[in-house]
Amino acid sequence: MKIVVIGLGHMGGNMALTLHAAGFTVLGTDVAESTRNKIAERGLRVVAPKALPAADVYLLSLPTSAHVREVIESSPGLLQLAPKGSVIVDTSTSDPVVTRELAGKVIDAGLEWLDAPVSGGPAGAASGTLGMLLGGEATTIERVEPMLKAMSARYTHVGAAGSGHVVKLANNYLCAAHLLTTAEAVALAQRAGVSPEACLAGLNSGSGRSAVSEVNFPRWILSDAFDSGFTTGLMRKDLRLARDAAIDQGLSLDLLNKVVEQWHADADGLSDSADFNHITDAILHLAPSKSSSDQEDA
Repeated sequence: MKIVVIGLGHMGGNMALTLHAAGFTVLGTDVAESTRNKIAERGLRVVAPKALPAADVYLLSLPTSAHVREVIESSPGLLQLAPKGSVIVDTSTSDPVVTRELAGKVIDAGLEWLDAPVSGGPAGAASGTLGMLLGGEATTIERVEPMLKAMSARYTHVGAAGSGHVVKLANNYLCAAHLLTTAEAVALAQRAGVSPEACLAGLNSGSGRSAVSEVNFPRWILSDAFDSGFTTGLMRKDLRLARDAAIDQGLSLDLLNKVVEQWHADADGLSDSADFNHITDAILHLAPSKSSSDQEDA
């Protein structure tokens, strides 16, 4: 299976290297020459976007739906460039409306489509342990299954084209909400004299646990690492897409709207380039720990 990976950032670059290490014939490309050079130094063959060869699979890892549209329709233009029968796999977190439009064009051009947004961050991409949500035909999934198994610990077929991106937006909405609610829970416990570590141990033994309490807090927040590889700007973008998807379906989701608002409330203080886990800073800083004696004196 010959695979071209388009977009060699933190996610795409690591996915390309993982597939290369698994024995696939992999070629990478990115609009930024410096990014191409960095991946080439790690052993992956790269070319400029205009020099893409024929391949069995074109794996996209791009920031937005607009970038996906550009790659498919114009630069380099996979609708014209990709051989008939090849598969376009979009691992980006994209607008489902745009995804379904592009999937239709891809299929009309004699190609196959799979939206396959991922979870697990750069570390999951590097270790081949991503979670993947798949939208497309079961026969297409079967064709690329060896590639999916090399990239992921688990992949789930959730429906027709666009469905993967719908569920990914739902997932990221929950993650964004859990960061806020878990930070508030930890702040509540901390103000009452319970350490964040003890609070999380309790939460993770009960029904309030989540990936945020089990992974994000110990790995990136309490450790003060904040190096997840996923930015606040990308989460804000995904939340806007989730809100737009709800509006498109005629839904008025009050909690979703409040989460979107809170993530955008401190755009000056919390930049788009910051690690997305920093959304907890303002909440946690409201609740310095009280000692038991302080509580007794009060």
